[in-house]
Amino acid sequence: MTRLSPGDKAPGFTLKDQNGEKVSLKDYLGSRLVLYFYPADDTPGCTKEACQFNDELRQFSELGTLIFGVSPDGAQKHQAFIKKYGLNFSLLSDPDKTTMEKYGAYGEKMMYGKKVLGVIRSTFIIDPKGRIETAFYNVRADGHAAKVLAALSS
Repeated sequence: MTRLSPGDKAPGFTLKDQNGEKVSLKDYLGSRLVLYFYPADDTPGCTKEACQFNDELRQFSELGTLIFGVSPDGAQKHQAFIKKYGLNFSLLSDPDKTTMEKYGAYGEKMMYGKKVLGVIRSTFIIDPKGRIETAFYNVRADGHAAKVLAALSS
C-alpha cells in the first residue's frame, strides 16, 4: 500500500462533488487544501469529524485553506449529510476508490480484531504547489480537525 510523505507530489484526481460538479486537484493549484478521506456519510465518527471541520471552517479559511471530504458515497447521500449537519464545504465521491488507493487511504485495516478491506481514515494537507505538506493516516475522528489546524498553524 502506498503511503505519501511530506514533499511527495499529491496524486491528481477529478471527482464529482455533492452537486455532480467535477472537482480536480489541478484547479486548486495556488491554494492550500485539506483533503480528508472518511468511510461513510452520517455515521458517528464521520459525522463528528465533518462537524468539527465545519466548526473550525473560519479558522481554516483565515489560514487560506480549503477543505474537501472524500468518501465512496454518492451525491445524494452527500447532499443529505450536508443538509442534515449544515456543512459548508464540499464532499467528493470516490465510488471506485481509485483516488483513495492513490493516497493510501484504502486497503487492509484492522476492525474489531479482524483484517478487512476498507477506507483508512486519512487526511492530507496539500500545499499551493500540489505537494503533500502533512499526511495523517489512521486518524481518530474526534479532535482531528484541531490537530490539522495546529499543523497548518505551525
